[in-house]
Amino acid sequence: MTDASKLRIALPKGRMKDGVFQLLGDAGIQIRMGSRNYRPLLSLPWLEAKILKPQNTIEMLHAGSRDIGFAGADWVAELGADLVELLDTGMDPVRLVAAAPAFLLENGKLPKRKLVVASEYQRLTQNWIKASGMDAQFVRTYGATEVFPPEDADCIVDNTATGATLRSNNLDIVDELMTSSTRMYVNPRVMDVPEKRERVEHLVMVIQSVLEARKRVMLEVNVSSEGLEALVDILPCMREPTISELHGEQGYAVKVAVLRKNLPNLMPRIKAVGGTDIVVSKINQIIP
Repeated sequence: MTDASKLRIALPKGRMKDGVFQLLGDAGIQIRMGSRNYRPLLSLPWLEAKILKPQNTIEMLHAGSRDIGFAGADWVAELGADLVELLDTGMDPVRLVAAAPAFLLENGKLPKRKLVVASEYQRLTQNWIKASGMDAQFVRTYGATEVFPPEDADCIVDNTATGATLRSNNLDIVDELMTSSTRMYVNPRVMDVPEKRERVEHLVMVIQSVLEARKRVMLEVNVSSEGLEALVDILPCMREPTISELHGEQGYAVKVAVLRKNLPNLMPRIKAVGGTDIVVSKINQIIP
């Protein structure tokens, strides 16, 4: 296999790394870290991997030196990269918000005067300032943005998962610019190469199968012949449930993949229509 035919994937360094490595592992893609720790070997021979910081991943995808990779949607928007989003893993969810000290706010909003707004997100913050019609000076930060108010800035724009860091610094959220998570992106020119496009679609399919399986469980229920239709009527499933006859014609075994979040409300309804011997098990992958 020539190097030109390989799919060059960027794997994330930092907080995204563990989640992405686990996701690939659950999809059956083995990762072996060698002596050159930034160039792991993957079990798919047509994948050539390199570990990069997410911001560098975006730049390398945009430039075309990497074909596919994982990054946060917030930084893709910040850098204005021309990339195609392949899938949203839903991992590492954050909100990009504007926040300010409570004592500065007037009826929960920023005061109508000249303000200093600090952020690592220069592009997104300046766009927000302009769209809001604010009279504000932008100050670029390089980490620890939350410590700037009140002495060095009136307001900040930063990402937050729980809001705990903002609260610990006595900051109130005044606006939300966007939501973000770890997503998979590809350079659009890669999709014009048939062999690489096929491999991209292959990779997306196996990763999506894990993401879908994480949301669902396999539910198995026994039911009498008389109760079968009532049970099938209440079972949410991807298509149709799998039904097999029990030994001795004693009823039926019904198997279906259901959303995990539906279980608390679904269980009492199953019992009410005569379902018994309920078994719930983990699913590793689902490909519709």
